[in-house]
Amino acid sequence: MNNALTTAAAGFGTGLSLIVAIGAQNAFVLRQGVRRDAVLAVVGICALSDAVLIALGVGGVGAVVVAWPEALTVIAWIGGLFLLAYGALAARRVVRPAGALRTEGDAAGSRRRAVLTCLALTWLNPHVYLDTVFLLGSVAADCGPLRWTFGLGAAVASLCWFAALGFGARYLGRFLARPAAWRVLDGLVAATMIVLGLTLIAGA
Repeated sequence: MNNALTTAAAGFGTGLSLIVAIGAQNAFVLRQGVRRDAVLAVVGICALSDAVLIALGVGGVGAVVVAWPEALTVIAWIGGLFLLAYGALAARRVVRPAGALRTEGDAAGSRRRAVLTCLALTWLNPHVYLDTVFLLGSVAADCGPLRWTFGLGAAVASLCWFAALGFGARYLGRFLARPAAWRVLDGLVAATMIVLGLTLIAGA
């Protein structure tokens, strides 16, 4: 039971570290939340999409490991190096921030337009596949039989983040409009990614 809880917590932390990075999807969710426009639909699409992609990553990478056990070493090295690179980029943003998350812009106009925009930002973004399918899948594979527990933790993290971002936008909007806030978040992301990357490589 303790191992399962620890694995789920690791999945939650890893998933959260990946999705809090400043980007178009987060900006869109926050903007919709500030305007209180189709928030439930947007949050639902983001969280459900992540859950599907995480499941594909956990199941797909896990199947490769079962068929070819030596693949775990290869996946661990690739995933570890990717995590280290991801962490280095986050650390670079701490030193040289890209700026605050922008919430201004044209209104979505309609629920249908908001939904279509959200789907495009989610499914047409190559980084989403790298983060959820490959990266989370490779880290989950290292958990062996508990890889689905890890994936569940990551999916819950996604749901919590998007719900907080969308429904808490009235409180978070002013805070996240400050570059300093994203420097703190990026610092936490960098530390988490680097530790995870070194752990993966060390266990390969």
